[in-house]
Amino acid sequence: MPSFYKSYMPYISPFDPCPPMTVKTFSTPPNLYMGFQPPNLPQFTPKEALKKGTLWKAFYDPYFSPYERALEEAET
Repeated sequence: MPSFYKSYMPYISPFDPCPPMTVKTFSTPPNLYMGFQPPNLPQFTPKEALKKGTLWKAFYDPYFSPYERALEEAET
């Protein structure tokens, strides 16, 4: 199972005026890891699909900020 979150280390200039972010994280959508759309995928109801932005549950990817995830992990 691939990870939906990727990270990279950006270039850090010696002349940066602020403390640098050493690692940056970004989210990748689930459809990148599905070579084709299989038949009979489970679907949301039309009302839910409009709220979530996709009809198929396999393609739904809620966005969570990396800062929100860090807070959740700190609380548990």
